[in-house]
Amino acid sequence: MQKKVVSRKDAPATDSPYSPAIIYGSLVFISGQGPLDPKTKTVVSGSFEEEVELTLQNLKNILEEAGSSMDKVLKVTVFLSRMEDFPKLNEIYKRYFTKDRPARTCIEASRLPFDMKVEIEAIAAI
Repeated sequence: MQKKVVSRKDAPATDSPYSPAIIYGSLVFISGQGPLDPKTKTVVSGSFEEEVELTLQNLKNILEEAGSSMDKVLKVTVFLSRMEDFPKLNEIYKRYFTKDRPARTCIEASRLPFDMKVEIEAIAAI
C-alpha cells in the first residue's frame, strides 16, 4: 500500500513538517483541525462556540476532499484549552455526528497552537 497526501485547497501554505491528511488503504488520517477561516486563511479567535463550529466545518471539508464524510469517521480526538467548555463542545458536536457516533477522546491541553480554544483530529473510512 502507498500513502497519499490530501491537502485542502483553501488552507494556507505552511512550512510546518506535517500533512493535513494522509490516505492509507481505505482510511484517512486527518491532522488536527482548528478554527481556520477558509476565505482569509487565518485562524479565527472567536467565542468557544464559534471556534468549534468552524473547526468541525473544516474537518468536514477535508474529509470530503479525501473522499470521505462525517458519517464515516471512526475515531476523534479533541483537544480543549479549558475542560469547562466540554458541555458546550458536546452540544455542537452532536449536530455534526448525528448517529453511530465515532469513538472519541477529549483532552485538556495547557496551550494549543495560535492560542486556539479547540483542535480536532480524526480517523475515517473512505
